[in-house]
Amino acid sequence: MTSATIYHNPKCSKSRQTLALLEENNCTIHIVEYLKTPVSIADITDILTKLNLAPREMMRTKEVEYNELGLSDPTLTDAQLIQAMIDTPKLIERPIVLANNKAAIGRPPENVLSIL
Repeated sequence: MTSATIYHNPKCSKSRQTLALLEENNCTIHIVEYLKTPVSIADITDILTKLNLAPREMMRTKEVEYNELGLSDPTLTDAQLIQAMIDTPKLIERPIVLANNKAAIGRPPENVLSIL
């Protein structure tokens, strides 16, 4: 049985669909409601490494806060973008699933099947 961690927002339909997909695949699931439970810099850095993405690629760039905080500024460092996700977790793309020392963004939910 595969063990998986999902960074989950229960208000998000894609997140709920991804969680259901993990349940259908008999995964042992650890749910992190990242809007309630702070995510650390180490967690985000680990996820980015496993996704092979730059910080901005893991951000919800259409959120109002993204523009209000000036996060489209190309001179911002990775550390600054990661800190923005820590300070405003709503900016983190969702859902993210970790399993088998890999990560996938569940958009669409079926993306996570590749790491199970």
